Parts: sequence; structure tokens; C-alpha cells
Amino acid sequence: MSPPPVSERPVPRHGWPQALAAVLTALAVMVLVAALGLWAAGAADLPDGAFPRVVAATLVTSVGGGVELAGNAGVFAQTGAALTVMPLSVTLAGALVIGGGFLRPLRYRAVASARELAGWAARIAVVWLVVLIGLALGARQTFAVDVGSGTLSDLAGLFDAAPKVGFTTDAPLTVLFGLLWLAGVLVLALLVAGRAPLPGRLLRFQESVRPAAHAMVLLLLGAVAVALLAALVTAATRWHVPETLALILLGLPNLAWLGLTLGLGATWDGRVDGPFGLPVPHVLDAVLRTRDVSELNLGTLTAYDGRLWWLPVVDAVLLLAVAFWTAARSPARVRPWRHALHLGVALALTVLAVCLTGRISAHYGLSLLGIGDLGGGLSGEVLLRPRLWQAVGLGALWGLVAGFLGGLLAGPAHRRGRVNGGS
Repeated sequence: MSPPPVSERPVPRHGWPQALAAVLTALAVMVLVAALGLWAAGAADLPDGAFPRVVAATLVTSVGGGVELAGNAGVFAQTGAALTVMPLSVTLAGALVIGGGFLRPLRYRAVASARELAGWAARIAVVWLVVLIGLALGARQTFAVDVGSGTLSDLAGLFDAAPKVGFTTDAPLTVLFGLLWLAGVLVLALLVAGRAPLPGRLLRFQESVRPAAHAMVLLLLGAVAVALLAALVTAATRWHVPETLALILLGLPNLAWLGLTLGLGATWDGRVDGPFGLPVPHVLDAVLRTRDVSELNLGTLTAYDGRLWWLPVVDAVLLLAVAFWTAARSPARVRPWRHALHLGVALALTVLAVCLTGRISAHYGLSLLGIGDLGGGLSGEVLLRPRLWQAVGLGALWGLVAGFLGGLLAGPAHRRGRVNGGS
């Protein structure tokens, strides 16, 4: 008996059980990645059984939610803290899984109505909303800060000012940004997947949008793959296994996509001060550990290590590869200048997203009787922020050049293969 034609294949359902399965699978993967990364970083040793709450807080920040830090050091003392960072390894893992779960029931389809897609996305969003509320309620903890021995310890005991610091979540912001994150992931999944169905009215845009969007995802994943290879080599040669594992599972895309923008010529402003710093290669810490805010770019990096001139080379290779792949899979009637325009806009938007999600701001300090930060080891700051529009402009320029070259190089591939569309 011959198999039924493709058009007669049963269409997978996408109801509430499928939505629950998609969200819970993504949540499980995110919890696993965050927990292993925090364990490698030593967070399992935190007191009062705080590890699960720290994992919950990590998941909240990974989807753009707000975590508030607060301190209490008695009547005569104050603690101040602030933290803004996204662990993009957890973010990326969750986005890939939930995006795949969203697309899976839509396979074998050529067209889907906007109402159908919206209903399927709404089911996932409702389940995700419940998860966000649970994470926001669970990510709350307070820790006592060990001030050691000596004068500071005596003063803390005298004034009943033993410092404490804790974290809690801003539940409304967590829900808002978590839902926006989900919406972005689902929209991006539809844009990137070449076989995902679209409403009939949008089919005419897929030729110009989907190849460039897919190219940007390949570019970002390629940068992460290069960074992963470098991290594994570092772990194997320098035996920094726990630190490297923590970086891979929590912040590898942070480092990879920072390097991507630096290779394009972008400049970031940053500073590292105090006992804690960035879990990054020594050269970055050396550039940023200064009295004032420092510039982080190819010039300052290569002043410490000339080998980092390979960053723009890697960027050029990755960009040219995805530009050629995009042009080769596009209809032959699309001219090189149009490839350039599509890739220029796409890379500018990608760099914008990297800059918005890759910034870091962290500060903690203790003051007693209003006298500044005391104790040396009890205060510090980490700051990393991009020069946004410079980076976006450079991304557009690189995208234009790479797209044009990719279109030219793909010409012979079109002539050897089947031509799609007219001339």
C-alpha cells in the first residue's frame, strides 16, 4: 500500500497539552543549564539552602526580568547593591527549546492563518505566565555578609550593624519582560524557520526576510561555537575546569557576542573594581581594571595581547560564509545590492540586540556612620556598556559589504543549479 501524499499527512495538534510540554521542556533545560553553571561557580555552598532560589533568580534575569538587591546593616549602617546582567547561555538554551516546541506542531504546513498562529502562541504564553509568576515568587533570599575580624568586625558588633544583603524580584517587571522575551522568541522562530507556515498575506515577505534572519542566527551560533572551542582549549591547557564550565553554562554567548562586536570595530566602556570581576580572559580584566571607566576595543585589547587581531578576521570569515549561504539559497533574480541591503539591516538589528542584552552593571558597598565604603573587600563595581549607535552603524556597514560580496560569489552557484523565479 503506497503512503499517503504529503497533503494528506495528519496535522499535529497544538492544544494545551502540547503547550504545557513545550514550556516545561524549555524550563527543565534552562534549570539544568543554570544549576550546573552555578554549581561550577560554587553557588551550591551558599548557606540556608539558597541554591534553588539563586537558580530561580538566574532564570528570571535570563528572560529579562528584574532582580532587586537590598541590604540591611543595622541602624547606623547601610548597604547598597545593584545588579543588571543576563546569563545568555541560559537565555539561548531556553530560546532554542521553546522555539522548537512552538514550531514542531506546525510542520507539514505551507500556510497557517494569523488566528491559528495567535491562538497557539497564546496557549504557550498562558503556561509561560504561570512559570514566570512561580519564578518571581521563588527568587527571594537574604545572606549575612562575613566582615571577618578586626576593627570593622568590632564596629559592626558594637552598633549591631552586621551587614546583610539579599535579593528579590520585581514581579510585574519579570512578568512583563518575560512575556516580551517569549513573544520575541516565537516571532523570531517563525522568521528563521524556512518551512514554518505563515499567513497568506505575509508570504510575499519571506523571500527578503527569512534568509537574512536565518543568516543572523547562524552568525550568532557560529560565534558561540568559536568561543566554545576556545574555552575548551583553555580548560584543557590551563586546568581552569570549574571556572571555564561556569562561563560556558552561564555566560559564553555574553563573551562570544561581545567579541563579535569588538571584531566589527565597536567600542564598549567598562570598569572592574573590587574583589569580584568578570569571568573572562585575563586580558579583558586587565583592560577594565582601572581607576576610571576604560575603553574596550581592538586597540586597547591588542595593546595587551597582539594575537587578538584575529577577532576581525573571524568576523569576516563568519559573515562572508553566512552571506554566501544566504545568497546561494535565494532566488537568482535577487541582485547583489539587494543581498547587501537585507544583510546590512539584519546585522544592524542583531548588533543592537547584542548591545542591549550584553551590558553589565553590578555594585555592592557598605558604609558605617555615613563614612563611605569600608572594609576594602566589601565593596566593588563591574560595569560594561556599549557605545550603541557606533556599534549599530558598524554592523550595518559590515552587513552591506558582506551581503554584496556574498551575492557576487553566489552567482556561479545559481548558474550551475536551478534558477528560482525569473530574471
